Amino acid sequence: VQLQASGGGLVQAGGSLRLSCAASGRTFSNYVMGWFRQAPGKEREFVAIISGGGGSTLYADSVKGRFTISRDNAKNTVYLQMNSLKLEDTAVYYCASARLYSRSAAQYDYWGQGTQVTVSS
Repeated sequence: VQLQASGGGLVQAGGSLRLSCAASGRTFSNYVMGWFRQAPGKEREFVAIISGGGGSTLYADSVKGRFTISRDNAKNTVYLQMNSLKLEDTAVYYCASARLYSRSAAQYDYWGQGTQVTVSS
């Protein structure tokens, strides 16, 4: 199983980015997909998850109303649309897959390599 995240970059506060995560090697629609992030000196934290069929989503309070997770099972890809970005959103963002619908990183068995998002003032 491989997860390849992309779409990170440098953006000004208030701007937008869309992250993508392409999956290969398993039946994509059978798995929950999540986005997590890790800022320098901090632990990895949950950002958003989406169920296998895409009908259920869950967000961290810090991103609710600004970020949207979605998936295209025909393309084996999950997305994270990030709007109204804040300085505190700066982090490496990781996509991951799991069998269970959970915000706990411990439930995720495969991880992408991470993509850097830097928000500047």
